[in-house]
Amino acid sequence: MTTATQESALLDRVADGLFIGGEWVAAEGGTTFEVRDPSTGEVLKEIADASAADGIRALDAAVAAQDAWAKTAPRERGEILRRAFDLLMERREDFALLMTLEMGKPLAEARGEVNYGGEFLRWFSEEAVRITGRYGWNPEGTGRIVVAQRPVGPSYFITPWNFPLAMATRKIAPALAAGCTVVVKPAALTPLTTVAFVQLLEEVGLPKGVVNVVTTTSSSKVSGPIIADPRLRKLSFTGSTEVGRKLIEQSAQGILRTSMELGGNAPFVVFEDADLDKAVEGALVAKFRNIGQACTAANRFIVHESVAGEFARRVTERVSGMRVGRGTEDGVAIGPLIDDDAVASTDELVQDAVSKGATVLAGGSPIDGTGSFYAPTVLGDVSADARLLREEIFGPVLGITTFGDEDEAVRLANATEYGLISYVFTQDLARGHRMIDRLDTGMMGLNTGLVSNAAAPFGGVKQSGIGREGGFEGIHEFLDTKYTLIPA
Repeated sequence: MTTATQESALLDRVADGLFIGGEWVAAEGGTTFEVRDPSTGEVLKEIADASAADGIRALDAAVAAQDAWAKTAPRERGEILRRAFDLLMERREDFALLMTLEMGKPLAEARGEVNYGGEFLRWFSEEAVRITGRYGWNPEGTGRIVVAQRPVGPSYFITPWNFPLAMATRKIAPALAAGCTVVVKPAALTPLTTVAFVQLLEEVGLPKGVVNVVTTTSSSKVSGPIIADPRLRKLSFTGSTEVGRKLIEQSAQGILRTSMELGGNAPFVVFEDADLDKAVEGALVAKFRNIGQACTAANRFIVHESVAGEFARRVTERVSGMRVGRGTEDGVAIGPLIDDDAVASTDELVQDAVSKGATVLAGGSPIDGTGSFYAPTVLGDVSADARLLREEIFGPVLGITTFGDEDEAVRLANATEYGLISYVFTQDLARGHRMIDRLDTGMMGLNTGLVSNAAAPFGGVKQSGIGREGGFEGIHEFLDTKYTLIPA
């Protein structure tokens, strides 16, 4: 449990301006906007509200710093990232509290995000010195082939509100390791954590102009001119598929390198031979982590008909005991949704399912009173035509449907335009391998409900996105390949 004095002191330390060219500056015209606590509706802080001109100023700074940063020794780039990791770990509690205040997640989960987000700094600090090429004779023996990797160039990042630290570090760390400069635009709902992280980068000695941050309530107005500018060479976005499509269209004019981490509709498949204790634990993590507000959240619980009743009973018992409240309070498992619109859209999907025959086993409605709270919910007997089986649920709602055999499970799991992640619980190793091959997702958790790791490539297929973040693959999103032939 934190005190109002602790919270106020922390918020006072967070900058309220834009970070452009190594300086904290006011937005054009001095405009600001309010950042609110979703658990109370109270204003946390007012910060700068950037204009389109401010966005271009930030790009100017990134462009001006690009050549020098690209020429900076890989070891030096890596050491800056490592110092950032070390300082972030020292300030773990501050960053966790800041995320809880502006986003709502319980403090325990916020601490987990600090650890996860920090690992991208550590991982890519090590990858900075491992950028390689190749050298050798061509097959004809008439010359030598030299293949080198070089930075893509100035990059623009649009990050979401649900993981305000990890989404920043997952993009910024590989870009810096590769030698790219950055403009980052955090979500207007949760900009404070990103601002605090950029302050930390400044403190550990990142050169001016290498990272720039513009906070704004006019995302399209600020982003449009930046994306249209021919000096920009890379666009990375995490958010909805609908917005991602529009950004891809805009980026096509400049033939930008793009990374798109978009929507998800994750199936959670429980076979008849599954260890139900593990399946239930995995379900709680995969569904209710971050209050269900994650693109990796399990969306469709596809359970074999022979164990569906027992699985539902066990899950309902656990969900019914979850404490709901402000994330700073001890013992809270479910914090608020990000705003009242999120509550309304979650309830709309629940009521649609109920109208089509679903049974409410737990929760099933908004929680009256202060803040944007929705009761953790379990629905049984969800029909095939329910919207929550087709649309991404960004809320604490677990809906169960059943299947009879493996082929039906695969058909139901793949019956979506999305392909980010899937979860499978079975004790049959051969079946597990078949599901790896048969499920159309970029990631899969086999007998686990949590797969994200800085050392692994995060990303999806189909309309869940383009490119990968994390792992060895992550840094290559920020590198161009150049081939040179040297005649013999």
